[in-house]
Amino acid sequence: MTRTLRLTIATPETAVTDSMACKVRAMDESGSFGILPGHTDLLTVLPSSLVRWEDEQGTRHYCAVRGGVLTVSGGNHVAIACRRARLGDDLHALEAEIEAERASEEDAERVARVKQAQMHARAVRQLMRYLMRDGDEGLSDILAEHQA
Repeated sequence: MTRTLRLTIATPETAVTDSMACKVRAMDESGSFGILPGHTDLLTVLPSSLVRWEDEQGTRHYCAVRGGVLTVSGGNHVAIACRRARLGDDLHALEAEIEAERASEEDAERVARVKQAQMHARAVRQLMRYLMRDGDEGLSDILAEHQA
């Protein structure tokens, strides 16, 4: 029996890591779990979470994953396929990076919502101008009431 695990983490764009580990720790919907060499075959879905592992020198490594699938095969290969992943050897620095990225994404979403609302309002105004051009005075009275 081997005393190490081969850990691969990949996104659709790139192979994030392909390294050797003594143990791996991950989390699925049922909770946190560990994987050691000789682990039985496993397939599970990962939520956005942190995967951590220890290499042969005892150094801890971390990877924040945004959803994915983890498989263990042959008792010595752990593979994670995920949408996005960010590696880090310093947990606090990784947490800060993830938080900054999350804040940036929230800001981008907020800007997109505002732009969408502005486009919607412009479309409604254009539609109302078009309808008013046809001489529908009842419509212009209703518009005047709502603008007041």
